[in-house]
Amino acid sequence: MLDIIMKDILGTPSILVGLFALVGLLLQRKQTADVVSGTLKTVMGFIIIGAGATVLTGSLDIFSNMFDKAFNVAGVIPNNEAIVAAAQSKFGTSTALIMVFGMIANILLAKFTRFKYIFLTGHHTLFMACLIAATLSIGGLQGVPLVLIGSILLGLCMVLFPAILQPYVRQITGSDDFAIGHFGTIGYFVSAKVGKLVGNKERTTEQIKVPQSLGFLRDTSVAVSLTMTIFFLVVALFAGQEYIESTLSGGSNFIVFSFIQAITFAAGVYIILAGVRMLIAEIVPAFKGIADKVAPDTKPALDCPTVFPFAPNAVIIGFLFSFIAGLLSMFFLPLLGLKVIVPGLVPHFFTGAAAGVFGNATGGRRGAMAGAFCNGLIISFIPALLLVFMGDVGFEGTTFGDSDFGVVGILILMIMKLLGLS
Repeated sequence: MLDIIMKDILGTPSILVGLFALVGLLLQRKQTADVVSGTLKTVMGFIIIGAGATVLTGSLDIFSNMFDKAFNVAGVIPNNEAIVAAAQSKFGTSTALIMVFGMIANILLAKFTRFKYIFLTGHHTLFMACLIAATLSIGGLQGVPLVLIGSILLGLCMVLFPAILQPYVRQITGSDDFAIGHFGTIGYFVSAKVGKLVGNKERTTEQIKVPQSLGFLRDTSVAVSLTMTIFFLVVALFAGQEYIESTLSGGSNFIVFSFIQAITFAAGVYIILAGVRMLIAEIVPAFKGIADKVAPDTKPALDCPTVFPFAPNAVIIGFLFSFIAGLLSMFFLPLLGLKVIVPGLVPHFFTGAAAGVFGNATGGRRGAMAGAFCNGLIISFIPALLLVFMGDVGFEGTTFGDSDFGVVGILILMIMKLLGLS
Protein backbone atom coordinates (compact mmCIF):
# COMPACT_ATOMS: atom_id res chain seq x y z
CA MET A 1 0.00 0.00 0.00
CA LEU A 2 2.83 2.40 0.93
CA ASP A 3 4.49 1.61 -2.40
CA ILE A 4 1.27 2.43 -4.26
CA ILE A 5 0.84 5.71 -2.37
CA MET A 6 4.43 6.88 -2.89
CA LYS A 7 4.95 5.67 -6.45
CA ASP A 8 1.58 5.57 -8.16
CA ILE A 9 -0.23 8.44 -6.40
CA LEU A 10 2.33 10.89 -5.07
CA GLY A 11 4.66 10.05 -7.96
CA THR A 12 2.02 10.82 -10.60
CA PRO A 13 1.90 14.60 -11.10
CA SER A 14 -1.59 14.73 -12.60
CA ILE A 15 -3.10 12.75 -9.69
CA LEU A 16 -1.17 14.79 -7.14
CA VAL A 17 -2.44 18.07 -8.58
CA GLY A 18 -5.94 16.61 -8.90
CA LEU A 19 -5.92 15.64 -5.22
CA PHE A 20 -4.99 19.17 -4.24
CA ALA A 21 -7.84 20.49 -6.38
CA LEU A 22 -10.25 17.95 -4.87
CA VAL A 23 -9.29 18.89 -1.30
CA GLY A 24 -9.59 22.58 -2.14
CA LEU A 25 -13.04 22.20 -3.63
CA LEU A 26 -14.26 20.04 -0.74
CA LEU A 27 -12.98 22.57 1.80
CA GLN A 28 -15.01 25.23 -0.01
CA ARG A 29 -18.05 22.93 0.22
CA LYS A 30 -18.69 23.20 -3.48
CA GLN A 31 -21.59 21.28 -5.02
CA THR A 32 -20.86 17.72 -6.11
CA ALA A 33 -21.00 18.64 -9.79
CA ASP A 34 -18.44 21.42 -9.31
CA VAL A 35 -16.15 19.15 -7.29
CA VAL A 36 -16.21 16.40 -9.93
CA SER A 37 -15.84 18.84 -12.81
CA GLY A 38 -13.06 20.88 -11.20
CA THR A 39 -11.07 17.81 -10.14
CA LEU A 40 -11.32 16.05 -13.49
CA LYS A 41 -10.52 19.20 -15.47
CA THR A 42 -7.46 19.81 -13.29
CA VAL A 43 -6.21 16.28 -13.91
CA MET A 44 -7.11 16.60 -17.58
CA GLY A 45 -5.25 19.89 -17.93
CA PHE A 46 -2.11 18.35 -16.46
CA ILE A 47 -2.44 15.28 -18.68
CA ILE A 48 -2.89 17.53 -21.73
CA ILE A 49 0.35 19.32 -20.81
CA GLY A 50 2.05 15.93 -20.46
CA ALA A 51 0.64 14.76 -23.78
CA GLY A 52 1.94 17.90 -25.46
CA ALA A 53 5.33 17.40 -23.83
CA THR A 54 5.41 13.79 -25.08
CA VAL A 55 4.61 14.89 -28.64
CA LEU A 56 7.20 17.66 -28.47
CA THR A 57 9.85 15.47 -26.83
CA GLY A 58 9.44 12.76 -29.48
CA SER A 59 10.14 15.33 -32.18
CA LEU A 60 13.11 16.76 -30.27
CA ASP A 61 14.60 13.30 -29.74
CA ILE A 62 14.60 12.76 -33.49
CA PHE A 63 16.15 16.19 -33.98
CA SER A 64 18.86 15.33 -31.43
CA ASN A 65 19.71 12.12 -33.29
CA MET A 66 19.92 14.01 -36.57
CA PHE A 67 22.03 16.72 -34.94
CA ASP A 68 24.47 14.21 -33.39
CA LYS A 69 24.89 12.47 -36.73
CA ALA A 70 25.25 15.70 -38.70
CA PHE A 71 27.94 17.20 -36.50
CA ASN A 72 29.49 14.09 -34.91
CA VAL A 73 28.95 15.29 -31.37
CA ALA A 74 30.13 13.14 -28.47
CA GLY A 75 29.51 14.00 -24.84
CA VAL A 76 27.02 13.85 -21.99
CA ILE A 77 23.39 14.81 -22.51
CA PRO A 78 21.79 15.89 -19.20
CA ASN A 79 18.55 14.05 -18.58
CA ASN A 80 16.70 14.18 -15.26
CA GLU A 81 14.61 11.09 -15.96
CA ALA A 82 17.64 9.02 -16.93
CA ILE A 83 19.74 9.78 -13.87
CA VAL A 84 16.78 9.33 -11.49
CA ALA A 85 16.09 5.94 -13.06
CA ALA A 86 19.76 4.98 -12.72
CA ALA A 87 19.84 6.10 -9.10
CA GLN A 88 16.81 4.11 -7.96
CA SER A 89 18.76 0.90 -7.35
CA LYS A 90 20.94 2.68 -4.78
CA PHE A 91 18.72 5.48 -3.49
CA GLY A 92 15.15 4.40 -4.29
CA THR A 93 13.90 4.05 -0.72
CA SER A 94 15.54 7.23 0.58
CA THR A 95 14.30 9.13 -2.47
CA ALA A 96 10.70 8.05 -1.85
CA LEU A 97 10.83 8.87 1.87
CA ILE A 98 12.44 12.27 1.28
CA MET A 99 9.80 13.04 -1.34
CA VAL A 100 6.85 12.22 0.96
CA PHE A 101 8.20 13.93 4.09
CA GLY A 102 9.53 16.80 2.00
CA MET A 103 6.00 17.50 0.77
CA ILE A 104 4.78 17.53 4.37
CA ALA A 105 7.62 19.92 5.23
CA ASN A 106 6.53 22.12 2.31
CA ILE A 107 2.99 22.43 3.72
CA LEU A 108 4.26 23.15 7.24
CA LEU A 109 6.70 25.80 6.00
CA ALA A 110 3.95 27.40 3.91
CA LYS A 111 1.66 27.47 6.94
CA PHE A 112 4.08 28.75 9.57
CA THR A 113 6.53 30.93 7.61
CA ARG A 114 6.20 33.88 5.25
CA PHE A 115 7.00 31.64 2.27
CA LYS A 116 3.45 30.83 1.25
CA TYR A 117 3.93 28.40 -1.63
CA ILE A 118 2.74 24.83 -2.21
CA PHE A 119 4.96 23.16 -4.82
CA LEU A 120 2.76 21.15 -7.20
CA THR A 121 5.22 20.05 -9.91
CA GLY A 122 5.38 16.43 -8.82
CA HIS A 123 8.05 15.11 -11.16
CA HIS A 124 10.47 17.89 -10.15
CA THR A 125 9.78 17.07 -6.50
CA LEU A 126 10.87 13.51 -7.27
CA PHE A 127 13.98 14.66 -9.15
CA MET A 128 15.09 16.97 -6.33
CA ALA A 129 14.42 14.27 -3.72
CA CYS A 130 16.68 11.91 -5.68
CA LEU A 131 19.42 14.52 -6.01
CA ILE A 132 19.32 15.28 -2.28
CA ALA A 133 19.34 11.57 -1.40
CA ALA A 134 22.37 10.94 -3.63
CA THR A 135 24.40 13.95 -2.48
CA LEU A 136 23.72 13.38 1.24
CA SER A 137 24.71 9.73 0.78
CA ILE A 138 27.97 10.77 -0.87
CA GLY A 139 28.49 13.06 2.12
CA GLY A 140 28.26 10.11 4.49
CA LEU A 141 24.71 10.33 5.85
CA GLN A 142 22.38 7.34 5.99
CA GLY A 143 19.21 6.12 7.66
CA VAL A 144 17.03 8.48 9.70
CA PRO A 145 19.45 11.48 9.60
CA LEU A 146 19.56 11.29 5.80
CA VAL A 147 15.75 11.22 5.47
CA LEU A 148 15.21 13.92 8.11
CA ILE A 149 17.77 16.38 6.76
CA GLY A 150 16.83 15.54 3.17
CA SER A 151 13.13 16.17 3.82
CA ILE A 152 13.83 19.55 5.41
CA LEU A 153 16.11 20.54 2.52
CA LEU A 154 13.49 19.48 -0.03
CA GLY A 155 10.75 21.40 1.80
CA LEU A 156 12.95 24.50 1.84
CA CYS A 157 13.63 24.18 -1.89
CA MET A 158 9.89 23.87 -2.53
CA VAL A 159 9.12 27.21 -0.86
CA LEU A 160 12.28 29.26 -1.40
CA PHE A 161 12.68 28.84 -5.15
CA PRO A 162 9.09 29.94 -5.96
CA ALA A 163 9.58 32.90 -3.58
CA ILE A 164 12.69 34.02 -5.49
CA LEU A 165 10.75 34.26 -8.75
CA GLN A 166 7.44 35.61 -7.50
CA PRO A 167 8.17 39.34 -8.07
CA TYR A 168 8.87 38.55 -11.72
CA VAL A 169 5.87 36.21 -12.03
CA ARG A 170 3.68 39.14 -10.95
CA GLN A 171 5.24 41.24 -13.71
CA ILE A 172 4.61 38.55 -16.31
CA THR A 173 1.04 37.64 -15.37
CA GLY A 174 -0.22 40.91 -13.95
CA SER A 175 -1.60 39.02 -10.95
CA ASP A 176 -0.50 37.12 -7.84
CA ASP A 177 -2.67 34.03 -8.30
CA PHE A 178 0.06 31.43 -8.77
CA ALA A 179 3.83 30.93 -8.59
CA ILE A 180 6.36 28.97 -10.63
CA GLY A 181 7.36 25.64 -9.10
CA HIS A 182 10.10 24.41 -11.43
CA PHE A 183 13.73 23.77 -10.55
CA GLY A 184 15.12 25.95 -13.31
CA THR A 185 14.70 28.94 -11.01
CA ILE A 186 18.33 30.12 -11.00
CA GLY A 187 18.29 30.35 -14.80
CA TYR A 188 15.02 32.30 -14.82
CA PHE A 189 16.19 34.62 -12.03
CA VAL A 190 19.46 35.38 -13.83
CA SER A 191 17.53 35.93 -17.07
CA ALA A 192 15.27 38.48 -15.38
CA LYS A 193 18.25 40.29 -13.83
CA VAL A 194 20.20 40.34 -17.10
CA GLY A 195 17.12 41.46 -18.98
CA LYS A 196 16.74 44.43 -16.67
CA LEU A 197 20.40 45.39 -17.22
CA VAL A 198 20.52 45.19 -21.00
CA GLY A 199 16.99 45.80 -22.25
CA ASN A 200 13.88 47.92 -22.19
CA LYS A 201 10.75 46.19 -20.94
CA GLU A 202 8.57 48.60 -22.93
CA ARG A 203 9.87 47.08 -26.19
CA THR A 204 8.55 43.55 -25.66
CA THR A 205 8.81 40.55 -27.92
CA GLU A 206 5.05 40.66 -28.34
CA GLN A 207 5.25 44.04 -30.10
CA ILE A 208 7.49 42.80 -32.90
CA LYS A 209 6.15 44.35 -36.09
CA VAL A 210 5.23 41.90 -38.81
CA PRO A 211 4.67 43.21 -42.37
CA GLN A 212 1.11 42.82 -43.60
CA SER A 213 2.27 40.35 -46.23
CA LEU A 214 3.66 38.20 -43.41
CA GLY A 215 0.67 38.65 -41.17
CA PHE A 216 0.29 34.88 -40.83
CA LEU A 217 3.39 34.93 -38.61
CA ARG A 218 1.35 36.62 -35.89
CA ASP A 219 -0.14 33.18 -35.30
CA THR A 220 2.19 31.54 -32.79
CA SER A 221 1.57 28.05 -34.17
CA VAL A 222 2.50 29.13 -37.69
CA ALA A 223 5.62 30.98 -36.50
CA VAL A 224 6.77 27.95 -34.49
CA SER A 225 6.10 25.65 -37.45
CA LEU A 226 8.18 27.74 -39.86
CA THR A 227 11.04 28.20 -37.39
CA MET A 228 11.31 24.50 -36.63
CA THR A 229 10.92 23.55 -40.31
CA ILE A 230 14.01 25.61 -41.11
CA PHE A 231 15.87 23.99 -38.20
CA PHE A 232 14.91 20.46 -39.20
CA LEU A 233 15.61 20.84 -42.92
CA VAL A 234 19.07 22.37 -42.40
CA VAL A 235 20.12 19.64 -39.96
CA ALA A 236 18.58 16.95 -42.18
CA LEU A 237 20.74 18.05 -45.11
CA PHE A 238 23.86 17.73 -42.95
CA ALA A 239 22.78 14.39 -41.44
CA GLY A 240 22.20 12.93 -44.89
CA GLN A 241 19.38 11.17 -46.65
CA GLU A 242 20.75 7.67 -46.11
CA TYR A 243 21.02 7.95 -42.32
CA ILE A 244 17.59 9.47 -41.82
CA GLU A 245 15.73 7.09 -44.12
CA SER A 246 17.49 3.96 -42.85
CA THR A 247 17.50 4.81 -39.12
CA LEU A 248 14.78 7.33 -38.29
CA SER A 249 12.05 7.62 -40.89
CA GLY A 250 11.45 3.96 -41.70
CA GLY A 251 12.08 4.59 -45.38
CA SER A 252 10.05 7.79 -45.75
CA ASN A 253 11.64 10.58 -47.75
CA PHE A 254 14.01 12.46 -45.41
CA ILE A 255 12.74 15.93 -46.41
CA VAL A 256 9.07 15.01 -45.96
CA PHE A 257 9.90 13.25 -42.66
CA SER A 258 11.78 16.30 -41.37
CA PHE A 259 8.92 18.60 -42.33
CA ILE A 260 6.39 16.43 -40.49
CA GLN A 261 8.58 16.34 -37.38
CA ALA A 262 8.81 20.15 -37.42
CA ILE A 263 5.02 20.45 -37.56
CA THR A 264 4.76 17.78 -34.86
CA PHE A 265 6.91 19.97 -32.63
CA ALA A 266 4.56 22.93 -33.23
CA ALA A 267 1.58 20.70 -32.45
CA GLY A 268 3.21 19.75 -29.15
CA VAL A 269 3.60 23.42 -28.23
CA TYR A 270 -0.05 24.07 -29.13
CA ILE A 271 -1.23 21.18 -26.95
CA ILE A 272 0.90 22.37 -24.00
CA LEU A 273 -0.54 25.88 -24.20
CA ALA A 274 -4.09 24.49 -24.28
CA GLY A 275 -3.38 22.32 -21.24
CA VAL A 276 -1.86 25.24 -19.35
CA ARG A 277 -4.95 27.39 -19.90
CA MET A 278 -7.25 24.62 -18.65
CA LEU A 279 -5.05 23.84 -15.63
CA ILE A 280 -4.82 27.46 -14.49
CA ALA A 281 -8.55 28.00 -14.97
CA GLU A 282 -9.30 25.12 -12.58
CA ILE A 283 -6.42 24.91 -10.10
CA VAL A 284 -6.37 28.56 -8.99
CA PRO A 285 -10.02 28.69 -7.81
CA ALA A 286 -9.79 25.18 -6.32
CA PHE A 287 -6.59 26.02 -4.48
CA LYS A 288 -8.37 28.80 -2.63
CA GLY A 289 -9.97 26.17 -0.39
CA ILE A 290 -6.58 24.87 0.78
CA ALA A 291 -5.24 28.39 1.17
CA ASP A 292 -8.20 29.46 3.32
CA LYS A 293 -8.48 26.38 5.54
CA VAL A 294 -5.13 24.56 5.74
CA ALA A 295 -2.41 27.11 4.95
CA PRO A 296 -3.86 30.62 4.65
CA ASP A 297 -2.61 32.95 1.92
CA THR A 298 -0.65 30.25 0.10
CA LYS A 299 -0.20 30.06 -3.66
CA PRO A 300 0.10 27.02 -5.93
CA ALA A 301 3.57 26.75 -7.48
CA LEU A 302 3.08 25.31 -10.98
CA ASP A 303 5.29 24.03 -13.82
CA CYS A 304 7.19 26.51 -16.03
CA PRO A 305 4.93 26.25 -19.14
CA THR A 306 2.28 28.17 -17.19
CA VAL A 307 4.06 31.40 -18.20
CA PHE A 308 4.28 30.52 -21.90
CA PRO A 309 0.88 31.96 -22.93
CA PHE A 310 1.84 35.39 -21.56
CA ALA A 311 4.63 35.92 -24.14
CA PRO A 312 4.50 33.35 -26.97
CA ASN A 313 7.14 35.16 -29.07
CA ALA A 314 9.53 35.18 -26.12
CA VAL A 315 9.07 31.41 -25.85
CA ILE A 316 10.59 30.82 -29.30
CA ILE A 317 13.28 33.50 -28.91
CA GLY A 318 14.24 32.08 -25.52
CA PHE A 319 14.54 28.55 -26.86
CA LEU A 320 16.73 29.62 -29.79
CA PHE A 321 19.14 31.74 -27.76
CA SER A 322 19.43 29.22 -24.95
CA PHE A 323 20.26 26.52 -27.49
CA ILE A 324 22.85 28.74 -29.20
CA ALA A 325 24.55 29.24 -25.82
CA GLY A 326 24.53 25.48 -25.32
CA LEU A 327 26.24 24.95 -28.68
CA LEU A 328 28.93 27.53 -27.93
CA SER A 329 29.53 26.03 -24.48
CA MET A 330 30.57 22.75 -26.06
CA PHE A 331 33.77 24.39 -27.30
CA PHE A 332 34.70 25.99 -23.96
CA LEU A 333 33.94 23.19 -21.47
CA PRO A 334 36.95 21.03 -22.50
CA LEU A 335 39.24 24.06 -22.05
CA LEU A 336 38.27 24.05 -18.35
CA GLY A 337 38.85 20.32 -18.00
CA LEU A 338 35.13 19.55 -17.90
CA LYS A 339 33.20 16.99 -19.91
CA VAL A 340 31.34 18.20 -22.97
CA ILE A 341 27.66 18.80 -22.26
CA VAL A 342 25.71 18.20 -25.43
CA PRO A 343 22.78 20.64 -25.53
CA GLY A 344 19.61 18.64 -25.07
CA LEU A 345 16.66 20.08 -26.97
CA VAL A 346 14.17 19.34 -24.18
CA PRO A 347 15.86 21.28 -21.33
CA HIS A 348 16.81 24.11 -23.67
CA PHE A 349 13.26 24.36 -24.94
CA PHE A 350 11.46 24.36 -21.59
CA THR A 351 13.97 26.31 -19.49
CA GLY A 352 15.13 28.48 -22.38
CA ALA A 353 11.57 29.37 -23.29
CA ALA A 354 10.71 30.24 -19.69
CA ALA A 355 13.94 32.24 -19.36
CA GLY A 356 12.94 34.15 -22.48
CA VAL A 357 9.60 35.05 -20.89
CA PHE A 358 11.28 36.24 -17.68
CA GLY A 359 13.91 38.22 -19.59
CA ASN A 360 11.22 39.79 -21.74
CA ALA A 361 9.27 40.88 -18.64
CA THR A 362 12.21 42.94 -17.37
CA GLY A 363 14.06 43.84 -20.57
CA GLY A 364 11.84 43.28 -23.58
CA ARG A 365 13.37 41.82 -26.75
CA ARG A 366 17.00 42.29 -25.77
CA GLY A 367 16.19 40.95 -22.31
CA ALA A 368 14.62 37.81 -23.75
CA MET A 369 17.63 37.16 -25.97
CA ALA A 370 20.37 37.95 -23.44
CA GLY A 371 18.55 36.34 -20.51
CA ALA A 372 17.88 33.09 -22.37
CA PHE A 373 21.48 33.03 -23.59
CA CYS A 374 22.66 33.23 -19.97
CA ASN A 375 20.26 30.40 -19.08
CA GLY A 376 21.85 28.30 -21.83
CA LEU A 377 25.29 28.89 -20.34
CA ILE A 378 24.05 28.02 -16.86
CA ILE A 379 22.47 24.71 -17.87
CA SER A 380 25.67 23.81 -19.74
CA PHE A 381 28.32 24.65 -17.13
CA ILE A 382 26.45 23.77 -13.91
CA PRO A 383 25.63 20.18 -15.02
CA ALA A 384 29.27 19.75 -16.06
CA LEU A 385 30.40 20.77 -12.58
CA LEU A 386 27.80 18.54 -10.93
CA LEU A 387 28.96 15.64 -13.07
CA VAL A 388 32.36 15.83 -11.37
CA PHE A 389 30.68 15.18 -8.01
CA MET A 390 28.04 12.70 -9.21
CA GLY A 391 30.74 10.58 -10.82
CA ASP A 392 31.52 9.40 -7.30
CA VAL A 393 28.40 7.25 -7.37
CA GLY A 394 28.86 5.86 -10.84
CA PHE A 395 26.64 8.14 -12.93
CA GLU A 396 29.32 9.34 -15.33
CA GLY A 397 27.09 8.89 -18.37
CA THR A 398 24.44 11.42 -17.45
CA THR A 399 23.65 14.19 -14.98
CA PHE A 400 20.82 16.43 -13.81
CA GLY A 401 19.91 19.09 -16.34
CA ASP A 402 18.06 22.07 -14.86
CA SER A 403 19.94 24.78 -12.99
CA ASP A 404 18.61 24.33 -9.45
CA PHE A 405 19.59 20.66 -9.27
CA GLY A 406 23.22 21.47 -9.99
CA VAL A 407 23.34 24.44 -7.62
CA VAL A 408 21.69 22.54 -4.74
CA GLY A 409 23.80 19.42 -5.29
CA ILE A 410 27.09 21.30 -5.43
CA LEU A 411 26.21 23.38 -2.35
CA ILE A 412 25.27 20.29 -0.32
CA LEU A 413 28.52 18.53 -1.18
CA MET A 414 30.66 21.62 -0.54
CA ILE A 415 29.04 22.25 2.86
CA MET A 416 29.42 18.62 3.91
CA LYS A 417 33.06 18.70 2.87
CA LEU A 418 33.65 21.86 4.89
CA LEU A 419 32.03 20.17 7.90
CA GLY A 420 34.33 17.18 7.43
CA LEU A 421 31.47 14.78 6.71
CA SER A 422 32.79 13.65 3.31
